[in-house]
Amino acid sequence: MKKLVAYITSGYPEKSFSIDLALALAQSGVDAIELGVPFSDPVADGPAIEDANHKALGLGFKFKHLLEISEVVAPKVDTLWMGYFNSFYQHDLNNLIPLAKKIGVNGLIIPDLPYEETLAYKELFDSNSISNISFVAPTDTEERIEKIVKESKKFIYMVAYAGITGSGVSEDLQPILSSIKKYTPTPVYVGFGVNEKTAKEKVKGADGVIVGSAFVNILLNDDLTYKQKTDKCCELAQIIKNEINS
Repeated sequence: MKKLVAYITSGYPEKSFSIDLALALAQSGVDAIELGVPFSDPVADGPAIEDANHKALGLGFKFKHLLEISEVVAPKVDTLWMGYFNSFYQHDLNNLIPLAKKIGVNGLIIPDLPYEETLAYKELFDSNSISNISFVAPTDTEERIEKIVKESKKFIYMVAYAGITGSGVSEDLQPILSSIKKYTPTPVYVGFGVNEKTAKEKVKGADGVIVGSAFVNILLNDDLTYKQKTDKCCELAQIIKNEINS
């Protein structure tokens, strides 16, 4: 069974909604929830997620809200934090990583922390059984892929193309997926540009997909009630889960 990871922007449009949505998605086929940490300059993200980030901050999102959401969600759903390094660094990783473990968070996804810089925190992550998710991009050389994936944990985030999330760009991922699998048994999940139309193609040769902008676009639709947003996100999750496993 191939896996579905769903990204949602924490605290948008409000904390209680994020909790309810995460739990509803878990009941609709989502295997893990990626709680996005709103940030003023989300350089790896496309217009939808960037918009949601800015709106969440404008509505008063604080890091404590991520912790409060996680305290409810993490005991019930495989939970990851996705954020930019400064968001975590300013809260002192030596304290934050043990706190994440206590809450039940299983991993962090930090797109602006290069592999070489993750090594400084390897012991901290490993000693707390928290995965620092590895990224591989189509532009990586064979030598770099081997280096990045050899000690990867939980799953490898395969960036579907060089660019930002939510784009419609398409690339042949089979050669790089084959390279990754030569060096590690760790599952590979494909992210960037995955939606109900592209999921079946992008999951070929991979073990799962990561979907963000497709969910966030629903959250940004102010014509929908909270219930309608939740229902549409859950319906989308079911469609994508079926697509990647059919």
